[in-house]
Amino acid sequence: MNSGRFAPSPSGDLHVGNLRTALLAWLFARSTGRGFLMRVEDLDRVRPGAEEQQLDDLHALGIDWDGDVVRQSDRLGMYEDAIDRLTEAGRVYTCFCTRREILDAPSAPHTPPGSYPGTCRDLTDAERARRAAERPAALRLRADAETWTVDDKLHGTFTGTVDDLVLRRNDGVPAYNLAVVVDDGAQGVDQVVRGDDLLTSAARQAYLATLLGPKPPTYAHVPLALNTSGQRLAKRDGAVTRTELEKRGLDVLALIADSLGLDGATPTEMLDSFAPEHLPRQPWTFVPPN
Repeated sequence: MNSGRFAPSPSGDLHVGNLRTALLAWLFARSTGRGFLMRVEDLDRVRPGAEEQQLDDLHALGIDWDGDVVRQSDRLGMYEDAIDRLTEAGRVYTCFCTRREILDAPSAPHTPPGSYPGTCRDLTDAERARRAAERPAALRLRADAETWTVDDKLHGTFTGTVDDLVLRRNDGVPAYNLAVVVDDGAQGVDQVVRGDDLLTSAARQAYLATLLGPKPPTYAHVPLALNTSGQRLAKRDGAVTRTELEKRGLDVLALIADSLGLDGATPTEMLDSFAPEHLPRQPWTFVPPN
């Protein structure tokens, strides 16, 4: 069964902007007859108890999912298998660059800042041995495309930059871009709904998906929630989590629904008024209560 998904990182409580995106992902999936999956992306920073609190918050809003919760930490073998397949195809090389070196390196015209300039792509064996003695290596994809085009339900046709993205970090942890592509393909996720700060990642991930086999999913990158300064909403902005807002007497689901122009007291009831073409295209400025 084709599915949508929500995939939080258990680094802390979900704020109202995260919950808004989760509701949208659920509505997109259920309104199109898809399943809805829950995946915990726990390869990086994990705060004890965060996963349980996040799942409780989603349940409290009436967001359900199909099957068991999947955790990336249980799927390391799948990521290594994907790296092995790419290695056998001659599409992997070692990289010794630090983030600072990448940012300071000259880049090609029209290339977004931070894109990998290919510094380690064609090292000689001697250069590679010298660098390996200095620091551990990451693994990068040897891409043969500079751009890739995806279709987005809200943004239309989008063409983004493809560079030699990291597949495995130099600490041995599979990189986000690899893990998310492998997971979506393995789980039958053919619809990805997430914040529009990740729109530029879609091109890289769709390109990588074509190399690994699964057809890239369709996308809907939804507007973020911002604070009153116009920055991405964060927990430091005050009362922004479900627990904090409910303590102040607010109905969090109703608050989110109002920001989206949706009617209904439950997610299921909101399906009747849900239409992607009517969704706001601008960010939602959230003002926390005093």
